[in-house]
Amino acid sequence: MIKINVTKQSNYPVSSSKLRKVLKDFLTKSGIVSDAEVSLALVGEKKMAEIGQTYLKDKKLHNVLSFTPEEDKVNFVYPPDGLLHLGEIIVCYPMAFEEARSEEKLIEEKVIELVEHGAGHLLGKIDQY
Repeated sequence: MIKINVTKQSNYPVSSSKLRKVLKDFLTKSGIVSDAEVSLALVGEKKMAEIGQTYLKDKKLHNVLSFTPEEDKVNFVYPPDGLLHLGEIIVCYPMAFEEARSEEKLIEEKVIELVEHGAGHLLGKIDQY
């Protein structure tokens, strides 16, 4: 079973259940068949800037960031709880909103695109940065 934890810094109008389903489908299609866990957070610009500065040492505002357990220095050969901890995906909702508007997409569609991009990084399918 793939467990998706979704948190929102604010009451952003994107369905958590839809994000869970889309992310679970993406991971399954990408070959994740064992018990796994991913955290997904929707945050504001201030929080995203803080994360970027803390972990990437830059002042650029990112639309999506992803961190694997290895990047958090929590590296187990065999996870003690039996789950494959894939990592965390963080989406800057206000940036996603502006990008959706400029690309003439629905906000939910843009957030899903960013979530899948972040998941690709967690799986090593996309080079970082």
